[in-house]
Amino acid sequence: MASDAFLNSIEVNFKKAADYVQKTYGAEVLSQDLANQIMMANATYVVRFGVRLRGTVHTFTGYRSVHSDHFEPVKGGIRYDMGVNQEEVEALAALMTYKCALVEVPFGGSKGGLIINIKEWSPEELERITRRFTQELAKRDLIHPSQNVPAPDVGTGEREMAWMADEYRRLNPTDLNAWACVTGKPVNKGGIAGRTEATGRGVKYALKAFFENSEDVKKTGLTSGLKNKRIIVQGLGNVGYFAAYFLSNEDGAIITHVMERDGAIVDKDGIDISSLKDHLVKNGTIEGFKGFVKSGSEILEAEADILIPAAMELVINKDNAERIKAPLIIEAANGPISSDADEILNKRGIVIIPDLYANAGGVTVSYFEWIKNLSRIRLGRLQRRAQENQVSSLIEGIESMTGKDFPSELRSNSLKGASELDLVRSGLEDTMMETYKVISAVWNGNKNIPDLRTAAMMVSIKRVAQSYGSLGI
Repeated sequence: MASDAFLNSIEVNFKKAADYVQKTYGAEVLSQDLANQIMMANATYVVRFGVRLRGTVHTFTGYRSVHSDHFEPVKGGIRYDMGVNQEEVEALAALMTYKCALVEVPFGGSKGGLIINIKEWSPEELERITRRFTQELAKRDLIHPSQNVPAPDVGTGEREMAWMADEYRRLNPTDLNAWACVTGKPVNKGGIAGRTEATGRGVKYALKAFFENSEDVKKTGLTSGLKNKRIIVQGLGNVGYFAAYFLSNEDGAIITHVMERDGAIVDKDGIDISSLKDHLVKNGTIEGFKGFVKSGSEILEAEADILIPAAMELVINKDNAERIKAPLIIEAANGPISSDADEILNKRGIVIIPDLYANAGGVTVSYFEWIKNLSRIRLGRLQRRAQENQVSSLIEGIESMTGKDFPSELRSNSLKGASELDLVRSGLEDTMMETYKVISAVWNGNKNIPDLRTAAMMVSIKRVAQSYGSLGI
């Protein structure tokens, strides 16, 4: 099963990095017993529940895995998909542990899923199913603002999170923090500006951080900067779309290939990502858009500077790794490269920016949303006007001293206080930029460490181990 291979890949990567931690920092930082404890999932819960729909009772199976509760609450998305199973959920929960530790978000790792084909059910039926699923999770404290906080994933979004939060609040009417039981909610239901775009924007910031490090860029043979870099994007869901949109519209990159389930769009001059997304939403397919070709995974092997797998796991494996041409891969999806392929690509000198760092934008902004829910105040509400007044006084002082008017365009930009979206993007950018510096320093600080994935995993494992140590474990 693909999910077995996915879980195995994560464990292979963990063991490899744990070995380097032990060699670099010694057994006093990470003993073998502690390494084994960190690697294994603490608990996985299976819930089965019936919902009366269309005159009969339908039984659904859901999962929630808690990989590590060295920090609470534990954090991780819930996906709705027919392929959901225990191994996949445990693999994703493990990634969440390492991801949160890497970007210093104080959550443990968790993940959940429901076996369901969302296309078979109407929105009203999906709401009833989601509310029943929430009830089953709530009985076991598997959804709780201080213990277990889900978020959107494949097949879920703002709508499902709003249903979950409302059902939890209904079950716990006196809990002041009830809306903090999930993240990824609509802004008008306790969500935060910038959450929908967060993972894709985080991918952009990760690439920005990489290209600001000349030593690492040199390893790819690419020139500095994102402008005019040719990019392949696999998957135009939430993450792939926003990553492609920001990279092309803000950084001047050229999206030459976009892969979807029913084919691909190829345009060497650059694909208009907004128009393509509109076409996909309207028609349910990318077929019919300019540059459409009926092709499959071979698009991953096209000539490009950067490859962004942004869909499902294990799309790059031992069968196609030798044919990948892009010198730089950034994992916008979770686990898109198998451990076998990872070895092949590394031997070929292809640099991989790993998933536990590259797609951490989602959980980072989820953390900001959780804080907002607990504080019950919008980010920027207290300081925005004070900032504007402060800058206004400064500009007036400059004008008085120089006897000249401050340039109108600069005045307008300077006088705009930071909105919630500004603060969220600032916090996300700072997190991604500073985290990359830490990973790169570990990678370049020891010539024996083979790649960025191992370096990132080493940082995560060391932090989790230190957290367990402070708990007396």
